[in-house]
Amino acid sequence: MKPLQNKLIFTILLVVFSSFLLKAQNSQNFEISKNLDIFATLYRELNSNYVDELNPSEIVKTGIDAMLESLDPYTNYIPEAEIEDYRFMTTGEYGGIGSLIHKQGDYIVISEPYEKSPAQKFGLKAGDRILKINDKPTAGKSVDDISTILKGQPGTSVKLSIERDGEPKPLEFDINREKITVESVPYYGMLNDKVGYIKLTSFTQNCASDVKKALLDLKQKNKLGGLVLDLRDNGGGLLNEAVSLVNLFVNKGETVVSTKGKQLDKNKTYKTTDEPLDDSIPLIVLVNGSSASASEIVAGALQDLDRAVIVGHRTFGKGLVQNVYPLSYNTQVKITVAKYYIPSGRCIQAIDYSHHDASGKAEHVPDSLINAFKTHGGRTVYDGKGILPDVETDSLRYSSIAFNLATKYFIFDYATKYSREHPAIATADKFALSDNDYDDFVSFIKTKDFEFTTAAESELNKLKKACEAEGCWDDVKANFESIKANVQDHKAKDLQENKDEIKELLTSEIVSRYYYQKGRIVTSLSTDREISKSIYLINDASTFTGILDGSVKKPTIQDKGKKS
Repeated sequence: MKPLQNKLIFTILLVVFSSFLLKAQNSQNFEISKNLDIFATLYRELNSNYVDELNPSEIVKTGIDAMLESLDPYTNYIPEAEIEDYRFMTTGEYGGIGSLIHKQGDYIVISEPYEKSPAQKFGLKAGDRILKINDKPTAGKSVDDISTILKGQPGTSVKLSIERDGEPKPLEFDINREKITVESVPYYGMLNDKVGYIKLTSFTQNCASDVKKALLDLKQKNKLGGLVLDLRDNGGGLLNEAVSLVNLFVNKGETVVSTKGKQLDKNKTYKTTDEPLDDSIPLIVLVNGSSASASEIVAGALQDLDRAVIVGHRTFGKGLVQNVYPLSYNTQVKITVAKYYIPSGRCIQAIDYSHHDASGKAEHVPDSLINAFKTHGGRTVYDGKGILPDVETDSLRYSSIAFNLATKYFIFDYATKYSREHPAIATADKFALSDNDYDDFVSFIKTKDFEFTTAAESELNKLKKACEAEGCWDDVKANFESIKANVQDHKAKDLQENKDEIKELLTSEIVSRYYYQKGRIVTSLSTDREISKSIYLINDASTFTGILDGSVKKPTIQDKGKKS
C-alpha cells in the first residue's frame, strides 16, 4: 500500500508543479504579448499625431537600443547596415579600401593605410585629408559616416578627392575596393637569440592557426628557448579560437573553459582535442587592461594550468559569452547567453550587470564577494576582477606634454612632414630620431598653436576658485601669482625635460609611415619594459619555475627599458 501511496503523492505533486509552471509560463507569455502590444500602439499614436514626420527605422532602433542598454553592453542589435562591421569582428575581413581614418579638426584624415591594401597600392598616405567622396563633400561627416561610405562590395570603386601637404591642388583617386583581411598576427620574430615573440591582435577565424604557423617558423629557424605571446590590447573574439590557441601549449584532454547559461544547451565544456605543439617551452603571456574575453580565457587557462607566467596589468574582466541570432529583414541580435569559467572554476567577470547603484550604473563585483580558487599546482587565484598577472608592472603614464602632443595630433602632423622630406629611412629596428631631428620638431611646434594645461595648473585654478569663494583671494594672490609663474617656467622646459618619451612617440609614428603596423611593433620592442622583464624571466629559470610552482611569490626583476 505504501508504494502506491508514494506514487500517488508523487503524481499529485507532479501535476501541481506542472500546473504551476504552465501558469508561470502563461503569465510570462501574457506579459510579453501585453508589452509588445503597448509598444506597437504607442508607435502608432506617435506616428499619427507627432508634430513632425518620424523616421520609422531610426525611432524603432532608438527604442531597441534603449531596451538593450538596460542589460549589458555586449547585448546589441545589429541593423543590416552594420552587418559588414560585425563580420569584420569575427573574420577579420571586410570589403573596402583598407585604411584607418580619424577626425582632425574639420577633416577626416587617413591615419594609416594597411600594407598591401588598395589604399596603399593606389597611393593614399597617412596625413591625407579627404575632401570629397564620389564628388560629395565630407564636411560635417563623422568617422563612422565616412567609414560606411568607404566600405563596400569588393570589385566596386570609390572616388576620393584628397588634400595633401606640399601639393598645390587636390589629388583625385579612383580606388577599387577589395576584400580586406586584417592579419591577426601582424608580427612575430626573435627578441634575442633565444626568446621568440608573437603579437596577436584579435581572435578572428583561424587566428590559432596563424599563431601555430608563426611558432613553427620560429622553432624551425632558431634555437627557441622561450616564447612571449603578446595579448595586450586584444579585445577578444571567437571562443573556439581561444581553446585552439591554448591547445598549442597544453596536453590533449585538458579543460580550457566551461560556459553556463539559462538554457541547457549553453552549458558546455571545451577541452583540448589535439596533441600540443609544445608543452614545455617557457611561456610568457603579456596582458593589460584592454585584454578581454578570449584573451582572458587564454591567459587565465594557461595560468590555472600552471603553463605560463602572466606579465603586465590586470585584464579587463569580461566573463560573458555572446551568441548571434538572425532577425527579420537581414538584421541580427547579439545576446549574452552564458558566463564562462576557466579551469580553476573561476569566472573573471568584473561588473555585475544585474545590479545597479542609485545612479543606474552597473556595479563592480565587491571585494567581499571575491572568491579564492586554486590552480592545478595549488597556487591561489581569484575571480571577479579579470586576470591578475603573476608579475605586475607599473602602468604607463605619459607626461602632460607628451599626452597632449599625441592626442592633438602634433606628433602625427610632424611625422607627415618628416615622411614628405625623407623618401626613405633605416629599417624599423635600426631607425633612431637624431637630436637634430628633435630640434626640428621643437621648431615645428613653435610655429603651431599648441596650448595645454598641466596637472599643476589645473590644481592652481581649483585653488584660486576656492580662495575666491572663501574670500581669502586678496591675501594669497601675490603668493599664487609667484607659484603660477614658476609653474609656467617649468612648463616651458617640458619639451626638453620629456625629450626621451616624446622621441619614442615620434619614432613610432614616423616608422609607421614607411613600415606600417609591423614597423610600429618592431620599433617599440627595444623600449618595452614588459618585454624586458619577460626576457629576464625566461633567462632566470629558477624564478620562472618558482612562480609556476608557487615557491616564488613576488619576484624581484631588473627593470630595463623605459615604458611599460
